[in-house]
Amino acid sequence: MATESDDQEMLNELRAQWEGQLRRLFLAHPAAAGELRRLLDELSPADAAGRPAIGQHATASGQARVYQAGRDQHITER
Repeated sequence: MATESDDQEMLNELRAQWEGQLRRLFLAHPAAAGELRRLLDELSPADAAGRPAIGQHATASGQARVYQAGRDQHITER
């Protein structure tokens, strides 16, 4: 697959094809855009401010360390 082989040219072509198909669909059926938005919101709910909900999970064992941040992170180890 294009994503597995990191074939950027193929990914760009596929993206353009899907964009064209969706554009034609929404021109022919404008209500479909709202239906798609509802489906996407259901699959990836947003918080009260309209941002997508994000979850982070990590597991460390032994002497391993896990650093996670939702934005900037500065770590100073001594």
